[in-house]
Amino acid sequence: MSISRREFLEATAAGGVTAGVLTAAGEAVNAIPTRVLGKTGARVSILAMGGGSRFLMYKDEEQAVGAVQKVLDLGVTYIDSADDYGNHLSERRIGLAIKGRRKSIFLATKLSNRDGSESFRIVEESLKAYQLDQLDLIHIHSLQTPEDLERIEAKGGVLEQLMKMRDQKMTRFIGITSHYDPTVLKTALERHDFDCTQMALNGAMVGMEGSRMVPNGAMQTSFQTVALPVANRKKMGVIAMKVFAQEALLAGATPEKLLYYSMSLPVTTAVVGMPKLEHIDENVRLAKAFKPLPKHEMESLSGSLSRKYKASLDRFYRTHVDA
Repeated sequence: MSISRREFLEATAAGGVTAGVLTAAGEAVNAIPTRVLGKTGARVSILAMGGGSRFLMYKDEEQAVGAVQKVLDLGVTYIDSADDYGNHLSERRIGLAIKGRRKSIFLATKLSNRDGSESFRIVEESLKAYQLDQLDLIHIHSLQTPEDLERIEAKGGVLEQLMKMRDQKMTRFIGITSHYDPTVLKTALERHDFDCTQMALNGAMVGMEGSRMVPNGAMQTSFQTVALPVANRKKMGVIAMKVFAQEALLAGATPEKLLYYSMSLPVTTAVVGMPKLEHIDENVRLAKAFKPLPKHEMESLSGSLSRKYKASLDRFYRTHVDA
Protein backbone atom coordinates (compact mmCIF):
# COMPACT_ATOMS: atom_id res chain seq x y z
CA MET A 1 0.00 0.00 0.00
CA SER A 2 1.29 3.47 -0.84
CA ILE A 3 -0.50 5.21 2.03
CA SER A 4 0.91 4.57 5.48
CA ARG A 5 -0.99 4.70 8.73
CA ARG A 6 1.09 7.73 9.70
CA GLU A 7 0.03 9.51 6.51
CA PHE A 8 -3.59 8.59 7.17
CA LEU A 9 -3.45 10.00 10.70
CA GLU A 10 -1.84 13.20 9.44
CA ALA A 11 -4.46 13.57 6.71
CA THR A 12 -7.40 13.00 9.02
CA ALA A 13 -5.92 15.29 11.66
CA ALA A 14 -5.64 18.01 9.05
CA GLY A 15 -9.22 17.31 8.04
CA GLY A 16 -10.42 17.54 11.61
CA VAL A 17 -11.96 14.14 12.32
CA THR A 18 -14.68 14.51 14.94
CA ALA A 19 -16.04 11.44 16.70
CA GLY A 20 -19.12 13.15 18.04
CA VAL A 21 -20.64 16.39 19.29
CA LEU A 22 -20.82 17.88 22.76
CA THR A 23 -23.83 18.84 24.83
CA ALA A 24 -24.01 22.12 26.72
CA ALA A 25 -22.57 20.23 29.69
CA GLY A 26 -19.61 19.10 27.60
CA GLU A 27 -20.67 15.46 27.44
CA ALA A 28 -20.01 13.42 24.28
CA VAL A 29 -23.05 12.40 22.29
CA ASN A 30 -23.00 9.18 20.29
CA ALA A 31 -22.87 10.47 16.74
CA ILE A 32 -21.45 9.55 13.36
CA PRO A 33 -17.91 10.96 13.15
CA THR A 34 -17.38 13.81 10.70
CA ARG A 35 -14.50 14.99 8.55
CA VAL A 36 -13.80 18.11 6.53
CA LEU A 37 -14.41 17.64 2.79
CA GLY A 38 -11.01 18.84 1.64
CA LYS A 39 -10.67 22.44 0.50
CA THR A 40 -14.46 22.91 0.44
CA GLY A 41 -14.29 23.39 4.21
CA ALA A 42 -17.62 21.59 4.63
CA ARG A 43 -17.85 19.07 7.46
CA VAL A 44 -19.78 15.90 6.64
CA SER A 45 -20.45 12.48 8.14
CA ILE A 46 -17.98 9.71 7.30
CA LEU A 47 -20.94 7.63 6.07
CA ALA A 48 -22.86 8.89 3.05
CA MET A 49 -26.02 7.56 1.44
CA GLY A 50 -25.90 6.64 -2.24
CA GLY A 51 -28.89 7.33 -4.46
CA GLY A 52 -28.03 4.88 -7.25
CA SER A 53 -29.27 1.41 -8.14
CA ARG A 54 -29.49 0.26 -4.52
CA PHE A 55 -31.63 3.25 -3.56
CA LEU A 56 -33.87 2.64 -6.57
CA MET A 57 -34.60 -0.82 -5.17
CA TYR A 58 -37.13 0.98 -2.96
CA LYS A 59 -39.92 0.61 -5.53
CA ASP A 60 -42.51 2.49 -3.48
CA GLU A 61 -41.96 6.24 -3.36
CA GLU A 62 -43.12 6.54 0.23
CA GLN A 63 -40.60 3.88 1.28
CA ALA A 64 -37.81 5.59 -0.65
CA VAL A 65 -38.55 8.98 0.88
CA GLY A 66 -38.81 7.39 4.32
CA ALA A 67 -35.43 5.68 3.88
CA VAL A 68 -33.72 9.01 3.17
CA GLN A 69 -35.45 10.63 6.13
CA LYS A 70 -34.35 7.75 8.36
CA VAL A 71 -30.75 8.16 7.24
CA LEU A 72 -30.88 11.88 8.01
CA ASP A 73 -32.54 11.28 11.37
CA LEU A 74 -29.67 8.94 12.30
CA GLY A 75 -27.02 11.56 11.53
CA VAL A 76 -25.89 11.01 7.93
CA THR A 77 -25.31 14.43 6.37
CA TYR A 78 -23.97 13.58 2.89
CA ILE A 79 -26.40 12.40 0.18
CA ASP A 80 -25.23 11.37 -3.29
CA SER A 81 -27.24 10.98 -6.50
CA ALA A 82 -27.06 11.54 -10.29
CA ASP A 83 -29.25 12.73 -13.13
CA ASP A 84 -29.29 9.27 -14.73
CA TYR A 85 -30.35 7.40 -11.60
CA GLY A 86 -33.81 6.59 -12.90
CA ASN A 87 -33.88 9.68 -15.17
CA HIS A 88 -33.94 12.10 -12.21
CA LEU A 89 -36.19 9.76 -10.15
CA SER A 90 -33.60 9.37 -7.40
CA GLU A 91 -33.09 13.13 -7.24
CA ARG A 92 -36.83 13.77 -7.08
CA ARG A 93 -37.34 11.35 -4.19
CA ILE A 94 -34.39 12.78 -2.30
CA GLY A 95 -35.82 16.24 -2.90
CA LEU A 96 -39.08 15.20 -1.27
CA ALA A 97 -37.19 13.77 1.71
CA ILE A 98 -35.06 16.83 2.44
CA LYS A 99 -37.82 19.42 2.51
CA GLY A 100 -37.41 21.58 5.59
CA ARG A 101 -33.95 20.27 6.47
CA ARG A 102 -31.74 21.45 3.61
CA LYS A 103 -29.28 23.36 5.80
CA SER A 104 -28.11 20.21 7.60
CA ILE A 105 -27.33 18.27 4.39
CA PHE A 106 -24.45 18.26 1.93
CA LEU A 107 -26.12 17.35 -1.36
CA ALA A 108 -24.13 15.99 -4.30
CA THR A 109 -25.31 14.94 -7.73
CA LYS A 110 -23.61 13.96 -10.98
CA LEU A 111 -23.83 15.13 -14.58
CA SER A 112 -23.68 12.16 -16.93
CA ASN A 113 -23.78 13.66 -20.41
CA ARG A 114 -20.76 14.73 -22.46
CA ASP A 115 -22.52 17.31 -24.62
CA GLY A 116 -21.68 20.71 -23.21
CA SER A 117 -24.63 22.32 -24.98
CA GLU A 118 -26.99 20.12 -22.95
CA SER A 119 -25.34 20.56 -19.57
CA PHE A 120 -27.29 23.59 -18.33
CA ARG A 121 -30.62 22.05 -19.32
CA ILE A 122 -29.85 18.78 -17.53
CA VAL A 123 -28.64 20.48 -14.35
CA GLU A 124 -31.71 22.69 -14.35
CA GLU A 125 -33.79 19.49 -14.49
CA SER A 126 -31.82 18.17 -11.51
CA LEU A 127 -32.46 21.38 -9.56
CA LYS A 128 -36.15 21.12 -10.40
CA ALA A 129 -36.21 17.52 -9.20
CA TYR A 130 -34.61 18.53 -5.91
CA GLN A 131 -36.82 21.66 -5.70
CA LEU A 132 -33.70 23.73 -5.10
CA ASP A 133 -31.86 26.69 -6.59
CA GLN A 134 -28.38 25.45 -5.71
CA LEU A 135 -26.56 22.16 -5.09
CA ASP A 136 -23.50 21.71 -2.93
CA LEU A 137 -21.55 19.60 -5.42
CA ILE A 138 -21.92 18.48 -9.02
CA HIS A 139 -19.56 15.78 -10.28
CA ILE A 140 -18.76 14.90 -13.85
CA HIS A 141 -20.06 11.34 -13.77
CA SER A 142 -17.98 8.24 -14.52
CA LEU A 143 -14.78 9.32 -16.27
CA GLN A 144 -13.56 6.48 -18.46
CA THR A 145 -10.96 6.60 -21.24
CA PRO A 146 -8.41 9.23 -22.32
CA GLU A 147 -10.77 10.01 -25.19
CA ASP A 148 -13.58 10.57 -22.71
CA LEU A 149 -11.39 13.02 -20.81
CA GLU A 150 -10.69 14.87 -24.07
CA ARG A 151 -14.44 15.27 -24.67
CA ILE A 152 -14.91 16.57 -21.13
CA GLU A 153 -12.05 19.06 -21.50
CA ALA A 154 -13.01 20.30 -24.99
CA LYS A 155 -13.87 23.97 -25.52
CA GLY A 156 -17.52 24.41 -24.62
CA GLY A 157 -17.52 20.95 -23.03
CA VAL A 158 -19.02 19.77 -19.78
CA LEU A 159 -16.10 20.88 -17.58
CA GLU A 160 -16.24 24.42 -18.93
CA GLN A 161 -20.01 24.47 -18.45
CA LEU A 162 -19.75 23.23 -14.85
CA MET A 163 -17.28 26.00 -14.06
CA LYS A 164 -19.83 28.49 -15.38
CA MET A 165 -22.51 26.89 -13.21
CA ARG A 166 -20.26 27.29 -10.19
CA ASP A 167 -19.76 30.96 -11.09
CA GLN A 168 -23.55 31.35 -11.42
CA LYS A 169 -24.15 29.73 -7.99
CA MET A 170 -26.00 26.74 -9.39
CA THR A 171 -23.50 24.65 -7.45
CA ARG A 172 -21.00 25.52 -4.78
CA PHE A 173 -18.38 22.99 -5.85
CA ILE A 174 -17.47 20.76 -8.79
CA GLY A 175 -15.84 17.34 -8.95
CA ILE A 176 -15.31 14.20 -11.02
CA THR A 177 -15.92 10.49 -10.42
CA SER A 178 -14.44 7.29 -11.82
CA HIS A 179 -14.44 3.54 -11.31
CA TYR A 180 -12.98 2.77 -14.75
CA ASP A 181 -9.25 3.51 -15.05
CA PRO A 182 -7.17 5.02 -12.21
CA THR A 183 -4.56 6.44 -14.58
CA VAL A 184 -7.13 8.50 -16.49
CA LEU A 185 -8.55 9.89 -13.25
CA LYS A 186 -5.01 10.68 -12.07
CA THR A 187 -4.47 12.71 -15.26
CA ALA A 188 -7.75 14.60 -14.79
CA LEU A 189 -6.94 15.42 -11.16
CA GLU A 190 -3.43 16.61 -12.06
CA ARG A 191 -4.70 18.87 -14.86
CA HIS A 192 -7.66 20.47 -13.11
CA ASP A 193 -8.33 21.93 -9.69
CA PHE A 194 -11.52 20.07 -8.83
CA ASP A 195 -12.97 20.68 -5.40
CA CYS A 196 -13.78 17.00 -4.90
CA THR A 197 -13.43 13.58 -6.47
CA GLN A 198 -15.19 10.27 -6.00
CA MET A 199 -13.48 6.97 -6.81
CA ALA A 200 -13.69 3.20 -6.31
CA LEU A 201 -11.83 2.43 -3.09
CA ASN A 202 -12.10 -0.99 -1.50
CA GLY A 203 -9.74 -3.64 -0.22
CA ALA A 204 -10.05 -5.82 -3.31
CA MET A 205 -9.12 -3.23 -5.94
CA VAL A 206 -5.57 -2.60 -4.74
CA GLY A 207 -2.91 -3.17 -7.42
CA MET A 208 0.70 -2.41 -8.21
CA GLU A 209 2.07 0.90 -9.48
CA GLY A 210 2.12 1.26 -13.25
CA SER A 211 -0.46 1.45 -15.98
CA ARG A 212 -0.16 -1.73 -18.01
CA MET A 213 -3.31 -3.71 -18.72
CA VAL A 214 -2.77 -7.42 -18.03
CA PRO A 215 -4.18 -10.01 -20.47
CA ASN A 216 -7.26 -10.91 -18.42
CA GLY A 217 -8.57 -7.35 -18.52
CA ALA A 218 -7.50 -6.36 -15.01
CA MET A 219 -5.48 -3.24 -14.26
CA GLN A 220 -2.18 -3.35 -12.43
CA THR A 221 -3.06 0.05 -11.03
CA SER A 222 -5.57 0.95 -8.37
CA PHE A 223 -7.36 4.16 -7.47
CA GLN A 224 -5.84 3.89 -4.01
CA THR A 225 -2.23 3.88 -5.20
CA VAL A 226 -2.52 6.08 -8.31
CA ALA A 227 -5.36 8.62 -8.08
CA LEU A 228 -5.91 9.02 -4.35
CA PRO A 229 -2.44 10.48 -3.59
CA VAL A 230 -2.99 13.20 -6.22
CA ALA A 231 -6.35 14.14 -4.70
CA ASN A 232 -4.80 14.26 -1.24
CA ARG A 233 -1.87 16.37 -2.42
CA LYS A 234 -4.23 18.87 -4.03
CA LYS A 235 -6.45 18.89 -0.91
CA MET A 236 -9.58 17.74 -2.74
CA GLY A 237 -12.45 16.28 -0.81
CA VAL A 238 -12.39 12.53 -1.48
CA ILE A 239 -15.48 10.34 -1.51
CA ALA A 240 -14.99 6.56 -1.52
CA MET A 241 -17.44 4.40 -3.46
CA LYS A 242 -17.88 0.71 -4.37
CA VAL A 243 -17.03 -0.14 -0.77
CA PHE A 244 -18.87 -3.47 -0.98
CA ALA A 245 -18.50 -3.76 -4.78
CA GLN A 246 -22.24 -4.30 -5.30
CA GLU A 247 -22.17 -6.91 -2.50
CA ALA A 248 -19.55 -8.99 -4.38
CA LEU A 249 -17.07 -8.68 -1.50
CA LEU A 250 -19.42 -9.82 1.25
CA ALA A 251 -18.36 -13.42 0.67
CA GLY A 252 -14.77 -12.47 1.40
CA ALA A 253 -15.06 -10.14 4.41
CA THR A 254 -17.60 -8.78 6.87
CA PRO A 255 -19.42 -5.52 6.15
CA GLU A 256 -17.59 -4.02 9.13
CA LYS A 257 -14.13 -4.79 7.75
CA LEU A 258 -15.03 -3.64 4.24
CA LEU A 259 -16.52 -0.36 5.45
CA TYR A 260 -13.70 0.29 7.89
CA TYR A 261 -11.06 -0.41 5.23
CA SER A 262 -12.39 2.37 3.00
CA MET A 263 -12.95 4.73 5.92
CA SER A 264 -9.38 4.10 7.12
CA LEU A 265 -7.98 5.57 3.91
CA PRO A 266 -7.38 9.35 3.71
CA VAL A 267 -10.91 10.04 2.46
CA THR A 268 -13.69 12.21 3.80
CA THR A 269 -16.67 9.90 3.48
CA ALA A 270 -17.76 6.56 2.06
CA VAL A 271 -20.91 6.40 -0.09
CA VAL A 272 -22.93 3.26 0.53
CA GLY A 273 -26.09 1.99 -1.13
CA MET A 274 -28.61 0.93 1.50
CA PRO A 275 -31.61 -0.80 -0.15
CA LYS A 276 -33.15 -1.99 3.11
CA LEU A 277 -33.93 -0.17 6.34
CA GLU A 278 -31.94 -2.74 8.31
CA HIS A 279 -28.90 -1.85 6.16
CA ILE A 280 -29.29 1.75 7.25
CA ASP A 281 -29.36 0.78 10.92
CA GLU A 282 -26.32 -1.48 10.58
CA ASN A 283 -24.18 0.92 8.56
CA VAL A 284 -24.94 3.80 10.92
CA ARG A 285 -24.08 1.58 13.89
CA LEU A 286 -20.75 0.68 12.30
CA ALA A 287 -19.97 4.28 11.38
CA LYS A 288 -20.62 5.46 14.93
CA ALA A 289 -18.22 2.81 16.26
CA PHE A 290 -15.54 3.41 13.62
CA LYS A 291 -11.89 3.21 14.53
CA PRO A 292 -9.16 3.14 11.84
CA LEU A 293 -7.89 -0.33 11.02
CA PRO A 294 -4.22 -0.97 11.82
CA LYS A 295 -1.94 -0.89 8.79
CA HIS A 296 -1.10 -4.59 9.06
CA GLU A 297 -4.78 -5.51 9.11
CA MET A 298 -5.49 -3.38 6.05
CA GLU A 299 -2.61 -4.99 4.18
CA SER A 300 -3.74 -8.48 5.13
CA LEU A 301 -7.33 -7.77 4.13
CA SER A 302 -6.42 -6.15 0.81
CA GLY A 303 -4.00 -8.96 0.03
CA SER A 304 -6.56 -11.70 0.48
CA LEU A 305 -9.37 -9.80 -1.26
CA SER A 306 -7.34 -8.58 -4.24
CA ARG A 307 -5.99 -12.04 -5.00
CA LYS A 308 -9.52 -13.39 -5.16
CA TYR A 309 -11.54 -10.51 -6.61
CA LYS A 310 -9.44 -7.80 -8.27
CA ALA A 311 -9.32 -9.16 -11.82
CA SER A 312 -13.06 -9.82 -11.97
CA LEU A 313 -13.93 -6.45 -10.39
CA ASP A 314 -11.69 -4.56 -12.80
CA ARG A 315 -13.45 -6.22 -15.73
CA PHE A 316 -16.87 -5.57 -14.20
CA TYR A 317 -16.32 -1.87 -13.53
CA ARG A 318 -15.01 -1.23 -17.03
CA THR A 319 -18.56 -1.77 -18.34
CA HIS A 320 -20.62 -1.03 -15.22
CA VAL A 321 -23.16 1.81 -15.28
CA ASP A 322 -24.96 2.40 -11.98
CA ALA A 323 -28.04 4.03 -13.46
